[in-house]
Amino acid sequence: MGEILDRVVENGSVDVLSLAQEFGVSAATVRRDLQALHHQGLLRRTHGGALPRPAGLELPLQYKTSRQHREKRAIGLAAAGLVRDGDVVGMTGGTTATEVARGLADRRGLTLVTNALNIAAELVSRPNIRLVVVGGNARHASYELVGPAAEAMIAQYHLDIAFIGTDGFTVAEGCTTHDEMEAHTDLSFIGQAARAVVIADSTKIGKVTFARICGTEVIDTLVTDAGIDPAVRTATEAADVEVIVADRQ
Repeated sequence: MGEILDRVVENGSVDVLSLAQEFGVSAATVRRDLQALHHQGLLRRTHGGALPRPAGLELPLQYKTSRQHREKRAIGLAAAGLVRDGDVVGMTGGTTATEVARGLADRRGLTLVTNALNIAAELVSRPNIRLVVVGGNARHASYELVGPAAEAMIAQYHLDIAFIGTDGFTVAEGCTTHDEMEAHTDLSFIGQAARAVVIADSTKIGKVTFARICGTEVIDTLVTDAGIDPAVRTATEAADVEVIVADRQ
């Protein structure tokens, strides 16, 4: 169903017959998928097709994994390259952060502090990594544990580097996300880190979403892909933020 959502976003609308032909399935299967996505609030069902979801509604994590996957993998590997042996690493949730975690999975001597349940599940079987999972209120859309309990626990740690996923980034507004409680918890990671690294594929650059995480003045590095607008890159660097452009694998 993630592919259907991608088509809705890309094209502005979809129709049942075209989707059935593209994916090689029956029209009845497409209708069932569209109806399921409609009930989840992820798109608007119309006669014969569908339209995009209401503006600003956050996609659940399981529907984001296939989007910009090669770019996110490249960003993850580039970001993982910033980590030194023995570092204490903070990491928020999201599909790009998951790729950073995978890039660190075979490293030794690391302590990784995260509030993301899916990242914890990826790394819990790795005896070479000391894994710390902070508690809090669970967000079904991002698999993150957020809120005052998470922030109080994060405040007990000193992080050498923190990787922050974001739903939007602009020089004027900094980093933004869809949920205000998540934004506060993300800021806690930044506040405890010697180096704050924002990880965002280029589709997030230039967007502003509901809740502000932080301004560019507390960001040290942005890791993104080659799709970033050159003018935005120049403006970001002028704001004293290092920009690393990852090569797509």
